[in-house]
Amino acid sequence: GGQPRNVQPFSDEDASIETMSHCSGFSDPASFTEDGPEVDEEATQEDLEYKLKGFIDLTLDKSAKTRQAALESLKNAFSSKILYEFVMERRMTLTDSIERCIKKGKSDEQCAAAGLACLLCVQMGSGIESEEIFKTLGPVLKKIVCDGTASIQARQACATCLGICCFIVTDDITELYSTMECLENIFTKAYQRDRDANGVSSTHNTVLHISALLAWTLLLTICPMNEVKKKIDMHLHKLPSLLSCDDLNMRIAAGETLALLFELARETDADFFYEDMELLTEKLRALATDGNKHRAKVDKRKQRSVFRDVLRAVEERDFPTEMVKFGPERMYIDCWVKKQTYDTFKEILGSGMQYHLQSNDFLRNVFELGPPVMLDAAALKTMKISRFERHLYNSAAFKARTKARSKCRDKRADVGEFF
Repeated sequence: GGQPRNVQPFSDEDASIETMSHCSGFSDPASFTEDGPEVDEEATQEDLEYKLKGFIDLTLDKSAKTRQAALESLKNAFSSKILYEFVMERRMTLTDSIERCIKKGKSDEQCAAAGLACLLCVQMGSGIESEEIFKTLGPVLKKIVCDGTASIQARQACATCLGICCFIVTDDITELYSTMECLENIFTKAYQRDRDANGVSSTHNTVLHISALLAWTLLLTICPMNEVKKKIDMHLHKLPSLLSCDDLNMRIAAGETLALLFELARETDADFFYEDMELLTEKLRALATDGNKHRAKVDKRKQRSVFRDVLRAVEERDFPTEMVKFGPERMYIDCWVKKQTYDTFKEILGSGMQYHLQSNDFLRNVFELGPPVMLDAAALKTMKISRFERHLYNSAAFKARTKARSKCRDKRADVGEFF
């Protein structure tokens, strides 16, 4: 029998419980308890798939609230678990649902559908099936991005989705350039914003410009070098104008894009020379030491932190290496291209990023991590220390830290011995 028509719409809490109670148990090795009962993985998987089939059906419901809740529930599941076979069997149904929700839904539903499209491509990885999905959704996403009557939030979500799906899917260089041009047409409007005919600086579209710029930058990282050179020549002298934007996130997006462009320019030409280097470094230094009282303290701290790194990249060709831990593995982010890619996928996967880095073949290929490290439940149990041991370790570390700090802070300490 079919679904009854009087299905009650899910609340966010219900939607979260429905999927995540079955997903989260496998999203982190730490979730295996030492003395817990055996888990019937096959039954749990069947139960999860049954619920997900219900959510897919509900994306066609008459109620917009129900459709949106179903989309959010599917997003939660796709971000926290690898469901390749399940998705592969239903990829066309999912694609049709996403297309319908983006075309006919309101702003929130369009945003949820665009987010699900990203996660669908992350699940599928690159391949012919994913290309079919993008052939269907690509034109729809472009239409919303360029539609001035659509909501800014929907256009923003579709711009991000367009960039990510194109990055994952396309091997067609023509499609890559076409998508980049679509995104360029959006964020380049921010260059002229200060020269508004009415003399008014509009910030209404800033969030859209930021998303388009970041999506374009992601796609630039997979362009051939001759195209990279063209884009650098076209944008490197215009991007610094965005550093004066009132919006903190736009200043940061522009700064990080500049750092990445300089990195790519120096890869293509070791003797790369930028004519306005002195003026640019002066701007970056001002942002890295900004003390304006009218800015919030949190914003100033964030801005100074980012622009110290950007300034080092532009002036000294340096990048502060970061380490990301996931399960027993470590990954080092040692360049702006890798940072841009990692930040993009972390934004859409959220807390599921670590799980996908461990298990998702596509992401492991992007970050050159090799095939997934296979660990059974017994190996995971041996990796996990007991709560009591962890408590003892933390206590000892806390005492040692307190003792060391007390020595430095003690006014009676003999200062002379340090000289």
